[in-house]
Amino acid sequence: MRKLALKDEILMQVEKPARYIGNEVNAVMKDKSQIEIRFAMCFPDVYEIGMSHLGIQILYHMFNQFEDVWCERVYSPWVDLDAVMRREHIPLFALESQDPIKEFDFLGITLQYEMCYTNILQVLDLAEIPLLSAQRGEEDPIVIGGGPCAYNPEPVCDFFDLFYIGEGETQYRRLLDLYKECKRKKTGRKTFLEKAALIPGIYVPSLYQVFYQEDGTIQKRVPLAEGIPEIIRKELVRDVTQTFYPDKPVVPFIKVTQDRVVLEIQRGCIRGCRFCQAGQLYRPVRERDVEMLKRCAMEMLQNTGHEEISLSSLSSSDYSHLPELLDFLMENCGREKINISLPSLRIDAFSLDVMNKVQDVKKSSLTFAPEAGSQRMRNVINKGLTEEVILNGARLAFQGGWTRVKLYFMLGLPMETEEDIRAIAELCNKIAAEFYDAVPKEKRREKVQIVASTSFFIPKPFTPFQWAAQCTREEFLDKAYFTRGAIREQLNQKTIKYNWHEADVSVLEGIMARGDRRLNQVILNAYRKGCLYDAWSDFYKNDLWFSAFEECGVDPDFYTTRERRDDEIFPWDFLDCGVTKEFLLKEWHKAQEEAVTPNCRMQCSGCGAARYQTGVCLEKKEG
Repeated sequence: MRKLALKDEILMQVEKPARYIGNEVNAVMKDKSQIEIRFAMCFPDVYEIGMSHLGIQILYHMFNQFEDVWCERVYSPWVDLDAVMRREHIPLFALESQDPIKEFDFLGITLQYEMCYTNILQVLDLAEIPLLSAQRGEEDPIVIGGGPCAYNPEPVCDFFDLFYIGEGETQYRRLLDLYKECKRKKTGRKTFLEKAALIPGIYVPSLYQVFYQEDGTIQKRVPLAEGIPEIIRKELVRDVTQTFYPDKPVVPFIKVTQDRVVLEIQRGCIRGCRFCQAGQLYRPVRERDVEMLKRCAMEMLQNTGHEEISLSSLSSSDYSHLPELLDFLMENCGREKINISLPSLRIDAFSLDVMNKVQDVKKSSLTFAPEAGSQRMRNVINKGLTEEVILNGARLAFQGGWTRVKLYFMLGLPMETEEDIRAIAELCNKIAAEFYDAVPKEKRREKVQIVASTSFFIPKPFTPFQWAAQCTREEFLDKAYFTRGAIREQLNQKTIKYNWHEADVSVLEGIMARGDRRLNQVILNAYRKGCLYDAWSDFYKNDLWFSAFEECGVDPDFYTTRERRDDEIFPWDFLDCGVTKEFLLKEWHKAQEEAVTPNCRMQCSGCGAARYQTGVCLEKKEG
């Protein structure tokens, strides 16, 4: 009989007790006596966010296909339960078995967002696992990190025993077999980590030392064990059709952020936007076979009872079998009254026609992401969108019956001028004007509404903009106020609503994104001061963070406001994401020249991803 880790009186005290009881539909239960490896998979945020993450669903499914492994889930306890667990000395537990995490062999933590770093320490702390890997003993779980932020693991490397770089489907079985062998031979933790460092895609930070120059930049990094690689190359699934995909995703009892079946139709993106990290990390584009997707869609809908299916991709419009897949889904989902969600579509005639077919009669808002207001800036960032295309898309949308349009822009991009910022307001005004031109007065059922949102640009590793300077908090806010003022000057200003992101959080995210090993002590200090759930504006404590920097003698501006030299060694240069540094530098220089690079299907730009011999790199190019 499964016993809950939390007593009823505690569950009655906390908000949403269903976050902690497990036993959801399709949760995997196994006999502990038949299991050799116990793996706790953690998303370091609240349950509703973590349960919406497809990557964990895929790995959870994969691990539980292995007869000798039981993979369970754990999320960050919300602040109410966090306080109770500390007061009552209740160790953090896994949802499936309700057993303490410290009894597991592995704790795998996904690094999706830099602002979750203090939550990693919360999870370790509540699990009663030493925060620093150097202080862990033979009885402690092996703590492994993965996900997009693992492509610069250095700011949190002291908290992890190892990192998995790349896509998890390829090398985990080999790592688990090595662990079983070391366990059987009782070789110890240190030997396991040294042997793990020889597996492709595995990075063991304690086995490397970094030396710095007087100006604070990196001089060199040196392997401390014989035979381990100087460069760790990302792992990549070459055939995304013949691989693991969850046919029975776990169905939560409570509403989560993405309460739907998620169907990943492809990995990667052909577009090459210079600010976009995901577009570089997941190259080359690999499409899933359409027949496999049809089968998966029907199985997942049947096994979950969800009433919505979402097609997941960085750019869904570029999936070559999209019309066939959508026809199939519309025919099969229409009968069952299942909604089809299509994020990441380009706004063109085909996409709007599709959305007309799949959306309800009462149409929700349409989303465009021009990212920049002026054509010059869209060329700098290689967005591949002209104003003509944007306005034509808006016109078609208004003629199709939509009246609400969301627009996403970035402020603080490299080479940005006041004219470029003013162009954001002018583009919003032109889109509003399209409504009045496209829809006759007698057919206007309701007023048009344009919602413009600006986020602040954050340079990320493995992008052409990794060399760029980031704005200060004051510069970000000045740009937001200028944008607001420019919108108020427009003829159609009453139809335009403007929102902007928080500047403080953007600055800290920028520090973490391009940080090095010296940030570990800052993160630890901030956590001990009470920083937690930094991604949530209600809990973010900017003053505590910057007092932590000061106490640790670390200058935050070193990581943000300076432009990097072309030949600077970056903290993440020991990782190979498949795209070469030479290509990224060439793109950085092209951005400065306002030159556009064609997308992967139009012309190969020699980024380096062709070495994987898969996906779009094997397609015959146009022309």
